[in-house]
Amino acid sequence: MSEDPTPSGTPAAKPPPWNDPFIRSIFFQVLAVAILGYFFYFIFDNTLANMAKSGVSTGFAFLSREAGFGILMSLIDYDETYSYGRTFFVGLLNTAVVAASGIVLATLLGFVLGVARLSNNWLISKLAALYIEIFRNVPLLLQIIFWSVAVFQALPRPDKSLQLGDAFFLNNRGLFLPDPVFGAGFEFVTVAFLIAIAGVYFLKNWARKRQESTGQQFPVLYTSLALLIGLPLIVFLIMGMPLSWEYAKLERFSFVGGANIIPEFMALLWALTMYTAAFIAEIVRSGIQAVSHGQSEAAHALGLRNGPTLRLVIIPQAMRVIIPPLTSQYLNLTKNSSLATAIGYPDLVSVFMGTTLNQTGQAVEIVAMTMAVYLTFSLSISMVMNWYNNRVALVER
Repeated sequence: MSEDPTPSGTPAAKPPPWNDPFIRSIFFQVLAVAILGYFFYFIFDNTLANMAKSGVSTGFAFLSREAGFGILMSLIDYDETYSYGRTFFVGLLNTAVVAASGIVLATLLGFVLGVARLSNNWLISKLAALYIEIFRNVPLLLQIIFWSVAVFQALPRPDKSLQLGDAFFLNNRGLFLPDPVFGAGFEFVTVAFLIAIAGVYFLKNWARKRQESTGQQFPVLYTSLALLIGLPLIVFLIMGMPLSWEYAKLERFSFVGGANIIPEFMALLWALTMYTAAFIAEIVRSGIQAVSHGQSEAAHALGLRNGPTLRLVIIPQAMRVIIPPLTSQYLNLTKNSSLATAIGYPDLVSVFMGTTLNQTGQAVEIVAMTMAVYLTFSLSISMVMNWYNNRVALVER
């Protein structure tokens, strides 16, 4: 037996602080944070000093001054008499709506193309592959300009609009459609719809637990659709149908009334959707192929057809592979929306970092605010997708 080098009951000597791994790690982390903080302080202080020497004013007082320029599209009340601060929120909302719409549409189209890419039908598979190779290899900026100039600006004049009945009109001024006018009592319909959404959530959880315990499936899809449509419809009828429509009418050279979707928005949304969907399709395809083929064979052995096998067996397992790169595509789409300035869509970069900056000269403040908005959007998307990724992760039992 080897002898204990230390006397019995005597604790081992502690290493000196400079040799303690824990203390060294804390020291270097604090040092790194201090160096980084000093670097940003130096940049900030140097910028303020240079601006003071050049006679450039600093601060955010300019946000309260009158803007004096119009904006083509605004989701909130705005005219030339509003402040520069208002232009910031107008641009922010315009960016948010095109990014959110693009994420939804690109996801739907990308999933369809990804599944079609693996279809046993030769024609469908090749058409999906052709779409992917074309749209993902053409620069996005060129696609945005193409859809804007060659498609939407080439539409006929308002007096020769393409129309569907007396409600929808498409021309080079955009898409004109009926604008809903909500009457008294419509808030109860909204409450009924929210209750229906909560009911669908609980129904889905109940159906999942029921299937896990008994093996019997419940028609969640059709029941959920009936609940989402039926409950608000019943309340809508009870409240006396508190909804009317304002239709667009042609007067002289353009349409008045109704709702208008400007061509710049449609061109940007179309290009972002088509471009990003090509990348999402490849992500979906690789995610499905990452699932073992034995899973499909086992599902078929249990009597499941191709559709239920894909929906209940393959896609749930593929999501753990799909989600991380899908998050990157959502972030890319959000940041790529800043290319809207090329066709005049009034997003945050065009309205706030363009016109507002040119009129006020507050470059540092405006650029910092714009960067903060895109950073907030990106971090919010990442947080939501990371939460969902943890939800769909495989759990070992």
